[in-house]
Amino acid sequence: MIKRALWQGLVAGTVGGVVMTLGEKVEQAVTGRPDSHVPARVLQRLTGLPEHPGAQPLPVNWAMHFGQAALLGVLRSLMAQAGLRGPLASAKFAVVRVTNDQILENATGVGAPPATWPRGELVVDVLHKAVYAFTTGAVADALAARSGPGPGQSHAALREGRRGDVGPLPRAHAHGR
Repeated sequence: MIKRALWQGLVAGTVGGVVMTLGEKVEQAVTGRPDSHVPARVLQRLTGLPEHPGAQPLPVNWAMHFGQAALLGVLRSLMAQAGLRGPLASAKFAVVRVTNDQILENATGVGAPPATWPRGELVVDVLHKAVYAFTTGAVADALAARSGPGPGQSHAALREGRRGDVGPLPRAHAHGR
């Protein structure tokens, strides 16, 4: 399962990173928001690479941007392999994605806590991370489904009152009944 989760996660995370980046480029064209150089600055501080004033080298920015996307995809793939699939799993993963960024950005002194950001910036950032998380989740779930149900799903199917699928909640459960 680990080998499968590794390669599938790298694929899923990379696809999620590409889709997120395309969405960012569309949003920037509409809003006029400039490129972020935060990923490059974080990588430079983590690795001791020299920092540059102003715009950062594109390869360094992309290495961190897509590297994080691919590596975090492995976690989402592990979730899918274990049976944690579907939109709820992707929503949980979105929180992990935002948290990962914030830990790295704040620990390196490159970023500030989101509570200090202008609300518009926060909404845009969370939206892009959600696009990444749900895209990565869809790919990870589809790849994992090829191997059948995960251990958690198999266990749920054996327990009375539990569902073995990951589809939408039955109507009675959706309203707390």
